[in-house]
Amino acid sequence: MKAFSHFKTITHHKILVMQGCFKVGLYGQGLLHDMSKYSPAEFLVGARYYQGDRSPNNAEREAVGYSSAWLHHKGRNKHHYEYWIDYSASDIKGGMTPARMPDKYVVEMLMDRIAACKTYHGSSYTDGDPLAYFSKGKANAMMHPETKALLEKLLIMLAQKGEKETFSYIRKEIFHKKR
Repeated sequence: MKAFSHFKTITHHKILVMQGCFKVGLYGQGLLHDMSKYSPAEFLVGARYYQGDRSPNNAEREAVGYSSAWLHHKGRNKHHYEYWIDYSASDIKGGMTPARMPDKYVVEMLMDRIAACKTYHGSSYTDGDPLAYFSKGKANAMMHPETKALLEKLLIMLAQKGEKETFSYIRKEIFHKKR
């Protein structure tokens, strides 16, 4: 039963991301978003730790001290800022540093955050939820300053002006100018 419930949750999330991506013109990314969640390395762990109201990765972390599913996931999905953390070429000690994410992945990350909040908050979702989630924990993350600035700008716009205006801005000001 938990496997089926987990399948429904990740599929619902994937569909929401796909719909958001399609609205801003990211068709390929919308179709391919989070396909690794269906791989055995992620799906089996997700089903085992499924609760329905939060990510099973958090439950796995609590149980064993890390999330093998997350480690697998973040290394295969460019819409996660953690994918873009690498060793610094200029740091003699070889410290880690964030690389700037291409805008199309920042936008997919926005869609991912919207969909996660909609999935876990259900009918109580508001357009301010993704910003609140970001502000709670990820605001101090190791994220490239330009990536963080764009994500924050879009999250604030979403909270203040809603999806329709934010998605229009993305299509017209972020993607249209690049073509």
